[in-house]
Amino acid sequence: MNRFAIKAGLGACVLGASVLIPAQVSAEPAATATGTELSGMTVFLDPGHQGSSEGHDLAQQVNDGRGNTKDCQTSGMTSLGGVPEHTINWNVTQLVKSSLESLGAKVVLSRQDDTGWGGCIDERARAASESNADLAVSIHADSTAQGEDASKHGFHMIIPSLPIPDEKADAAQSGGGLEASKMMRDAYKSDGFVPANYAGVNDGLQTRADVAGPALTQVPLVFVEMGNGSNKEDSAQLESSDGQLKHAITITTGIVTYLLTGSEAAPAQELAAAPAATTAPNASEDSASSTTTTTPKATTPKAAPKSTAPDSAQLSELMEMLAPLLEVQGLDGLQDLVNDKNLGLVSDLASTLLAVITGAGGGN
Repeated sequence: MNRFAIKAGLGACVLGASVLIPAQVSAEPAATATGTELSGMTVFLDPGHQGSSEGHDLAQQVNDGRGNTKDCQTSGMTSLGGVPEHTINWNVTQLVKSSLESLGAKVVLSRQDDTGWGGCIDERARAASESNADLAVSIHADSTAQGEDASKHGFHMIIPSLPIPDEKADAAQSGGGLEASKMMRDAYKSDGFVPANYAGVNDGLQTRADVAGPALTQVPLVFVEMGNGSNKEDSAQLESSDGQLKHAITITTGIVTYLLTGSEAAPAQELAAAPAATTAPNASEDSASSTTTTTPKATTPKAAPKSTAPDSAQLSELMEMLAPLLEVQGLDGLQDLVNDKNLGLVSDLASTLLAVITGAGGGN
């Protein structure tokens, strides 16, 4: 099977979506993506929580996937700057969605807006399973205190304690889910994010038995906690447009890496265009208190390719280039950048961005 390394880049046709472009690592110059690299693949994206719980009982008890029940949903954290988690999750998810769709993937969302009800956790898991997605990704941000908590920071992936009672969920999470979670962790580390230093997180992975989503989802699932909204530095990044963009770039890199190189991927083909944890108050979906954790059963996934996602210096340069556009347009406005009047300017900028990302480390 051919190995593909994933590089983040921006193409003129999808600059507004802040897309990631896979590029085959070779001596040949990187080609522009055709938009068909992920054709036939489906990704389920779950932006955690909801804009409003009006008319719904958050404390309604639902199946937790392990023979018990838990609250239907939580309201999510609020960052130190006052931004609700559901909005942070929604913004990042929209960027990831556009990126994946520009590469040909079908994207299914757990909720359709950031103003209304988002559904109970069991309903979201059911929707992910029924989508038959190649991968589901639940996007969240954590918190460890009502106010500032300077000592705790960093990202992590929540993985379920194994085995899971449901055989299909157990097979999905012990196989592709675990592999994809590790690939996402690697993408985060490669992009300069620091693994969480709290709640029993081990090298960016936190094993928990009390999170319902993975225990109920019958397709491979990655549960991302992007950072700690109680930490000043993490919170500032989660709140800002460029910080959300950086998270979206990393999450898309992790998704594409798994879809193109994971052990559950279809046989490789030449691509035409591409040579025991403690509780955090107010934390996401189930960041209710974690129980004593167990070690996941041994698996033998295919070794992940060495990540060639841009390093922190490259991403910093990318952010500096995008900053003026983000400041003027905002995340929503990026979708309107490509039009008849500014297409040439956008194309020139996209070419520059692509050269920055793919030009360095092309031989990795």
